[in-house]
Amino acid sequence: MISLDPQSLRPFYGRFLDADRILLTGHSHQAWPDVAREGVLQAFDDAAAHVDDKWSYAMAAADAVRSYIAAEIGGPANAIALAPNTHELVVRFLSALDPLRRHLVTTDGEFHSISRQLRRLEEAGVEITRVPAAPHETLAERLAEALRPNTAALLASTVLFETSTVVPHLERAAARAHELGAEVLFDSYHHFGVRRWKALDARAFVVGGGYKYCQWGEGVCFMRVPEGTTLRPVYTGWFSDFANLEGESTGRVGYGNTPADRFAGSTYDPVSHYRARAVIEFFQAQSMSIEALEHAYARQTNRIIDLLGGYEVLTPADAKERGGFVAVRVANAAKVARAMRDEGVFVDARRDRLRFGPAPYVTDDEVERAVAAFRGLAEPST
Repeated sequence: MISLDPQSLRPFYGRFLDADRILLTGHSHQAWPDVAREGVLQAFDDAAAHVDDKWSYAMAAADAVRSYIAAEIGGPANAIALAPNTHELVVRFLSALDPLRRHLVTTDGEFHSISRQLRRLEEAGVEITRVPAAPHETLAERLAEALRPNTAALLASTVLFETSTVVPHLERAAARAHELGAEVLFDSYHHFGVRRWKALDARAFVVGGGYKYCQWGEGVCFMRVPEGTTLRPVYTGWFSDFANLEGESTGRVGYGNTPADRFAGSTYDPVSHYRARAVIEFFQAQSMSIEALEHAYARQTNRIIDLLGGYEVLTPADAKERGGFVAVRVANAAKVARAMRDEGVFVDARRDRLRFGPAPYVTDDEVERAVAAFRGLAEPST
């Protein structure tokens, strides 16, 4: 096992890191390595050199991103659909569901990209069953029990965004959904880039992105589409049948030959894929494999939890049961987060939860200073 050394990595993040601030935003917006800027400049140079012929170069960058994602979560690269955000992919998925099955099952712990959209669908007459996310130990079982013969889909996160809790046994809920003819979508955003992927269900759709732990920046999200799917999204872009653009424009709408084609969008800004490809190559050069990253996050979050003694930590104590950040309950969490920012410590808050997000370049000293700043501002729970 290669152990990542924050001090040796820090020189590669010169434009983001300085002595005046501590970035514990690893669960939200990590620092970008300096090579990310080089990727952006390469996108500009390709556009300047090739104008509208730049797209073959842009597609090569996108293919590199697809290949990396596929290698991390399993499946072929042509099963990875890309989009600027997960919401676009989730809506495309929802638009492909059986309109006669007007029931969806989810949890009450989903991020806004899912939860807000489902609330709006509920206003439009779709029945939504929200299963309480706690206790997480029985969540998968309760999700399975909530499924019905008229359920169109199950949508659930593999790691909960408010507490960093890994949801166990989701494959059991997925198996039950498939038995009833329902589709399954897993949100892996707080899983991807932190923990090794567990093969939950090859028939499940999986969404995620690189904005957080992968250091790719905005605009690089994905959906793994199950092989053999016949779903036909109503919300469909012209890239979904790119190879046949010159064919007939009448009759039944066609889709491309690969799983990802069905969920493709339209013209996009390719700069994000250049940036992501540059960072992927940097990770590989620095031996920042998922195994090394998982070990690093476990060690850092262990230390944060130890330092938060006396506070109500909402993240599991067992490293096998948590993702890449630590959440602590505190009164006036947003106010505390702002006060910490004034002291040069960057964290964030969700309702009454303050989140500490380490990253491979964060040192032990920075973690200790950050928690000390928190202790000086927030009253202990006990």
